Amino acid sequence: MQLRLLGPMAVIADGATVPLPASRKTRALLGYLAAENKPVRRERLTHLFWEIPDDPRGALRWSLSKLRGLLGDAIVADRETAALDASALDIDFARLRDLVAHAGDTPTEQLESFCALSAGPFLEDLDLPNCDDFNAWRIARAEDVHLWMDQLCAELVARDLPPETLLPHVRAWVERTPHDPEPDEVLVRLLLAAGREEEAEQQRALAIRRLGEAGVPATAALREPSAIPLPVEEPAAPEPAAPAILKQEIHFCQATDGTTLAYSVTGAGPPLVKAANWLNHLEADLHSPLWKHWIRALTHIRSVWRYDERGNGLSDWHAPLNFDAMVDDLESVVDAAGLDRFDLLGISQGAAVAIAYATRHPERVRKMHLWGGYALGWRHRSDPAEIERREAMLELTRYGWALDNPAYRQMFTSLYLPEGSQEQEDYFNEMQRVTTSAENAVALQQVFADINVGELLGKVTTPTLVGHSTRDAVVPFAAGRALAARIPGAQFIAVESPNHLLLETDPGWPKYARIVEEFLES
Repeated sequence: MQLRLLGPMAVIADGATVPLPASRKTRALLGYLAAENKPVRRERLTHLFWEIPDDPRGALRWSLSKLRGLLGDAIVADRETAALDASALDIDFARLRDLVAHAGDTPTEQLESFCALSAGPFLEDLDLPNCDDFNAWRIARAEDVHLWMDQLCAELVARDLPPETLLPHVRAWVERTPHDPEPDEVLVRLLLAAGREEEAEQQRALAIRRLGEAGVPATAALREPSAIPLPVEEPAAPEPAAPAILKQEIHFCQATDGTTLAYSVTGAGPPLVKAANWLNHLEADLHSPLWKHWIRALTHIRSVWRYDERGNGLSDWHAPLNFDAMVDDLESVVDAAGLDRFDLLGISQGAAVAIAYATRHPERVRKMHLWGGYALGWRHRSDPAEIERREAMLELTRYGWALDNPAYRQMFTSLYLPEGSQEQEDYFNEMQRVTTSAENAVALQQVFADINVGELLGKVTTPTLVGHSTRDAVVPFAAGRALAARIPGAQFIAVESPNHLLLETDPGWPKYARIVEEFLES
C-alpha cells in the first residue's frame, strides 16, 4: 500500500486509489503521523487540530477510528499516544528523506524514478483554518521537501548522464526554484550540450528577465551571449546588481514547558542570535519592507538566528505568556541550534530578554547589541499619560484586532513607524493581524508592561552597544539612555529618527549599520 504526501494526499492499494476520509483534519492527522514517524502524545495532537470547545479528545478518537478503517492495524494508539506503523507502507515523504540521506550511494535509476514521480509540494491541499501550529509545521516540512528535491536533482546533474535524460528533471528544478540562478545555468548548459542553441538562448533571456523582476542579479554565466545569434532582439542589459535573495532554513524545537518554537538561520559565519520582539513571523520578515534590510545587513557579517516568540508567527499560539518563559524560549532555541557562544541582539522588549539571558549565561554571549530597548515596562515607568494611553490601546486591541478594517491596528503602526511609507504601513497593519490573535496581542502587551530587569543591569559583563531613536514614540529615548548608563562599560549611539524600528530610508541607517558592524567585528 502506498501513501502519497507529496502533492494532494492519496492512498493506493493494488494500483487503485482508495477513498480518503472526508474530514480534512483527519487527513491532516494521517499526514502528520506519517511524517513524524513516531508515537505522538494525544495532548499534542488535540492541540494541533482541535480547539477546547470541540471536545478535542473525542474528535481525536473519531478521526483515529476513521483512519483505522482506512489502514487497519497500521494505526497504533493507546491512552497516551497515537502513531502510524509504516512498516507495511510505501510513503513517498519517507522515501525522499532516505534518498537524500544516501543520495551519493543511490543508483541513478532510483533517483530518476523518484524525481519523475514526484507529484508536488508536501500536503499541498491541507492548509487548515484556525490550526496555526499545524500549518506552521506543514510549511516547514514543505520547505524540507523543496530543498531535498533540489538536492536530488543536483546529484543527478553531477552524474555523467545524457542531456536529454536530465532536461525534464532540471526543468522541474527551475520551476520549483525560480529565483535561484543555479538551475537556470544548468538548464542553459544542457540545452547547448543537446544542440538546442536557439532554445538555450531563449531560456537564457527568460531567466535574466525573471531573476531581474525578482531583484536577483543574473550570474556572469547567464549574462554571457551565446556564439549563436539570437533570432530576436537581444534583451536589455540588466540593471546594476541587486542584493542576492535571502534564504533561510526553518527549524522547530520545544521550550522547557513543551511550547513549540520556530527558529531559522540565514547566512553563514559566526552566529548572531536575535531575541524575539513584537511581532515576528520568520517567513514574512525575511522579505518585509521593515525587516529585510536589517537581516541583509547582519547576514553580511554573521549567520543570523531568529525565532518567533511564543504566541505569534510560526511558534505555538496556545502557550503561557510571561517574561520568564520568554527568556526560557531564547535559551531553548540556542540550545536546540547547538550554539555554544554567540553575539546577541535585543530589539524593543527583546532587549530585556537579552539582558536577562546574558546575566544568566555570561560565558555564552560574546557581545550584545540592544536597540530601542528598556529595563522597565510601561507600568513601571510611572508616566501617567503613557499608562492611560496604553490601557486604552489594550481595550481597542481586545475588540478590534481581528477585524478586516486596519484602523484598530493603525494606532500601533502610527507609533512604531510615524515616517513609514504607505507600503510599510499597509504591511505592518496586515502582518500584526495574521501574526497573532487578539487575545495574544493583549496578553503580550500585559507582559511587556510588567517587565523589570533594572536590578540586572549592573550585573551585565558582556560588552554592550545600546542604540535608540531620538524621537521614539514607543519607548522613550530616556529609557535607552538609562540602559547605557547602568550597564557597565556600555557604548551608546543615538540616531535621529521618530521610528521605533529604523527603516532603510532613515538618513541615519547607513551610519548606524556601519557602527553595529564595527562593534561586532572588533
